[in-house]
Amino acid sequence: MRIVIAGGHGQIALRLERLLAARGDEVAGIIRKAEQSDELRRLGAEPVVLDLESASVEEVAQRLEGADAAVFAAGAGPGSGVGRKETVDKAAAVLFADAAVRAGVRRFVIVSSMGADPAHEGDEVFDVYLRAKGEADAYVRGLEALDWTILRPGQLIDDAGTGLVRLEARTGRGPVPRDDVAAVLAELVDTPATAGLTLELISGSAPVSVAVKSVAGN
Repeated sequence: MRIVIAGGHGQIALRLERLLAARGDEVAGIIRKAEQSDELRRLGAEPVVLDLESASVEEVAQRLEGADAAVFAAGAGPGSGVGRKETVDKAAAVLFADAAVRAGVRRFVIVSSMGADPAHEGDEVFDVYLRAKGEADAYVRGLEALDWTILRPGQLIDDAGTGLVRLEARTGRGPVPRDDVAAVLAELVDTPATAGLTLELISGSAPVSVAVKSVAGN
């Protein structure tokens, strides 16, 4: 498969690129800064320098041409303000989805957040973030040209992955290593029967492949 990942230098994306390249997929990571290119190449991924906050749908669609799947793993990051929650977590996700439609890439996986909700109330930065992610998710759900899956991890931690997760429509809150999020994403990309599902993810007792198979088609 050829898989294009938005937010290619993010912590989850770097792990995902390593996994996909190791299993023989052709991987491209969209990054904002050219100086991040060497790190992607070391992982076996092709760096694509493009700023999703300023690019057009046509420019992004060109980078998606010929891809079998697209993964949106970009984020403004914890240190960013309200403005970038709108321009990255929402607008860039919408742009990437529109570009996938334009390029004819049906398989689309988006990394969201537990608690994402367009109706979430509050004025703090995290409230704006949850609204932005919820609005992006709602937009993607409305695109009939995409076979989308939305993944909503719990609290992201840097502990080594265990390969054991809980993946369901509703899991309740809990932590999950970024390693395991990447492993689930790699499996989801390869499991189109999970299209149309919004899934929450925390650490659990099921091996990743078993957890994904158990929700496929539900």
